[in-house]
Amino acid sequence: MGIPRFGWPTTQECFHAAKTVGLKLRSGSVVQFSELARTTLTPFKAHPLLPNGHLQTLWTVATRADIPVHYGRKVMVGKDGGTYTLDFVVPPSEDHTAPGLWHRTRYLSKEEQDGLASEDTKPMLLALHGLTGGSHELYLRAVVAPLVEKYGWAACVMNARGCAKSKITTHQLFNARVTMDVRETVEFLRKTFPNRPLYGVGFSLGANIFANYLGEEGDACILKGAALCSNPWNLEMTNAALHRTLLGAEVYSTAMGKNLKGLFEDQYDVLAHDPKIDAELVRRSKYIWEFDRDFTARIFGYATVGAYYRDASSVDRLLKIRIPTFIVHAEDDPVALKDGIPYDEVKSNPYAFMVQTSLGGHLSWFEMNGERWFARTVSFISISQHQLLTHVHVIHE
Repeated sequence: MGIPRFGWPTTQECFHAAKTVGLKLRSGSVVQFSELARTTLTPFKAHPLLPNGHLQTLWTVATRADIPVHYGRKVMVGKDGGTYTLDFVVPPSEDHTAPGLWHRTRYLSKEEQDGLASEDTKPMLLALHGLTGGSHELYLRAVVAPLVEKYGWAACVMNARGCAKSKITTHQLFNARVTMDVRETVEFLRKTFPNRPLYGVGFSLGANIFANYLGEEGDACILKGAALCSNPWNLEMTNAALHRTLLGAEVYSTAMGKNLKGLFEDQYDVLAHDPKIDAELVRRSKYIWEFDRDFTARIFGYATVGAYYRDASSVDRLLKIRIPTFIVHAEDDPVALKDGIPYDEVKSNPYAFMVQTSLGGHLSWFEMNGERWFARTVSFISISQHQLLTHVHVIHE
């Protein structure tokens, strides 16, 4: 991935504790996490036709660029009996799109699933997509593809329940608070690939879920490092800020509400007879908070949508994360707005490092060459952690 010479100039600001955790290098010396993270940063020169966060974010939806990634899908059954899916990056095959799935996605055969386990030591990335998304999302493939193709990583994407053209078997849909599927996935990956160093990356609401998981695990977390991109962090504050502007309410909140209603309709045959759900009320919802009030809060037992947002927010659990965590955010993000960025919490946790760009939008950061700066940055930090360290070994000083 080359670095463009031309583009709209932007600034970068880094936030971290005065002294971050020490990481042991192959040479035996110790480097602070913040120093390692800074070495991975490259200039971001925004595309000259995309000079603000709204245009950057719009292009995320409008672009027809393609990044080929082929997936083999495994259906997972959670401990509660519900199903979700894991899409493993696999080599291309002649017949690689199964009916009813996204392009270049097929189901793993029984033989492939039986032979999935490996004793190899290649690093492996677990990715969590954003709201109602999946492994097909271009922003996600922009990170996964170079790690797999250029650097020999393994990778898989956890598709949330009901997402990526999967079917649910319980009444649980996408939820910003629930981390049990992430936990069971990590346990499955560790059992299946016992020698692989595991890393994580989360996008948007997937980053919020990942941050909640990392905070809950604390010192027991078996991942070696994580990256969190465009995380909304404080869902109640972010929702309020989103509805302060016409664009925020009528474009972004409405679009997210529409996507959630689409997910509801896709899974309606399973959800139809739940006494907690008023289907017509859900269908009349317009904004994301209305859907979460009329569906998500009710199905998960929250008294109000505010109670759900406060419980699901990852800002406080950031303080409990105990693995090196690289955070990327744009100051002009129109979805995960600046109001919710946890500056103080980042500076209070020596395991956290955040870079904030003055421009970039939501999961965008498009440059003149059409590539995304954040994908290069996240790839660099993952590569650096694996290549520079025998393993991530935290030194408490």
